Amino acid sequence: MRDIEFQAGTLPGRAVIAVRGPEAGHFLHNLLTADIDRLAEGEAAYAALLTPQGKILFDMLVLRGADSYLIDCAAGQRADLLKRLSMYKLRAKVEIAARDDLAAGASPIELAGGYRDPRSPGIGWRVIGAPQAEARGYDAARIAAGLADSEADLGSGEFFPHEANLDQLGGVNFRKGCYVGQEVVSRMEHRGTARSRILPVTVDGTMPPKGTEIRAGEKQVGTLLSSAGQKALALIRLDRLADATAPLVADGATVTVKKPAWATYEVPGAA
Repeated sequence: MRDIEFQAGTLPGRAVIAVRGPEAGHFLHNLLTADIDRLAEGEAAYAALLTPQGKILFDMLVLRGADSYLIDCAAGQRADLLKRLSMYKLRAKVEIAARDDLAAGASPIELAGGYRDPRSPGIGWRVIGAPQAEARGYDAARIAAGLADSEADLGSGEFFPHEANLDQLGGVNFRKGCYVGQEVVSRMEHRGTARSRILPVTVDGTMPPKGTEIRAGEKQVGTLLSSAGQKALALIRLDRLADATAPLVADGATVTVKKPAWATYEVPGAA
């Protein structure tokens, strides 16, 4: 079931990197949070490259192609991601290159040559291929589905995977071997110490700008991130949400927190 309709097409904020060579899969598997080794041709994984302290440097979709792995990443982060991957390359038998001839796109329905978005069935299908007309309404769809954007929401080095819900969206494999930042992520999982989560919210009133505090009385409960219409994403402190006795307000507008269909954790008082 789709959360909201959007028009299929190329996503202008995304770009493509190809990683090929006899050790390409093993190279990515040892770096990223997801299980890359088990991908079959035509399958994709949601994954991230972390700092040694466990924060997300880059999140991405990794598609296993016929002769390479294609990385769908934020266009504004591609140059830095290329540098980081090259830094880790060392003597690995891999070639890493930008693919300006390819574009990343999305569709609300199945399409030839595409693959189902591994994060959530509510956001449809992805495709890597020749550039097409620009997709329309996609940001509204991903916000309604509770999915953070690499640049509009996450940035680089700001969020732990649990805060960005990678543990909920298939972006972290807790049974695989070591990867950069694994110890911190495993500790948060086993101790249940993820107090903050990015969640969808609705705003009754004029949408405040990104970065506006969400408050319950005198206490800050969260911070607004990207928005579309009356819907937005926000980083919410779940413990403070549970303790809130006053309505949630951001710059005078009333805020209602939603629980995404994919979330397995409790969201106190969520609609």
